[in-house]
Amino acid sequence: MTTNERLRDALVGKGITPAELAAELEVDPKTVERWVTKGRQPYLRYRHAIAAKLGESVRYLWPNSVAEATVETVSESEIVKVYPHRSAVPTDLWDRLLAQATTYVDMLVYVGMFMTEKPNLLATLKEKAQNGTRIRLLLGDRDSDAVVQRSLDEAIGRATISAKIDHALAFFTPLADVPGIEVRTHGTVLYNSIYRFDDEMIVNPHVFGKIAAHAPALHLRRLSAGDLFTTYDDSFDSVWAGASQHTW
Repeated sequence: MTTNERLRDALVGKGITPAELAAELEVDPKTVERWVTKGRQPYLRYRHAIAAKLGESVRYLWPNSVAEATVETVSESEIVKVYPHRSAVPTDLWDRLLAQATTYVDMLVYVGMFMTEKPNLLATLKEKAQNGTRIRLLLGDRDSDAVVQRSLDEAIGRATISAKIDHALAFFTPLADVPGIEVRTHGTVLYNSIYRFDDEMIVNPHVFGKIAAHAPALHLRRLSAGDLFTTYDDSFDSVWAGASQHTW
């Protein structure tokens, strides 16, 4: 038996002790210690409860516990709905997802200008940050090769998307000094725009020759034994890690 380092790190990251987890699950603290230090696998009902509590997938915490066929089936269930175009996502869905988010709001875009059209967006993000929500906004680096190429691919002029990024960053300027809100810029090739609200997400896969509003959109909801939501969440984290802090 080996230590389950993933479970240990997830508990530490959330500030939860094994004793506290044991109390919540109504099990012996020594049982939780064995899950961590000896790599014992909890019963299925506990695995799901722990994964949900820690915001991780069952497959991540216990890689050998979920059969591949089960992961595929559950991952399909993470798809709430597929929209033929991002513009077809109902306005009230965006509003509900943002309003209900209390832990995470993440946005990965080049511009995301349609989000800036929401009249109360700045006030909402500021209020959420003040209440403890972690907010991470990733916009494009206006001078990066990827942004310039995307502008050329859309046949809208070499500097058009760069100018839109300037506009978007100017819009978010009032959030510059708000604790809990961080803005970075990235120069990655943007395969998908990602909008995460706690355990729900809108993913906007990009299609060559189409503007983002005309490309499809996926509404996802995390399931502890699934892998699809986590795939896009990991992608966001990878871009975030390589992005630059925006200086206002």
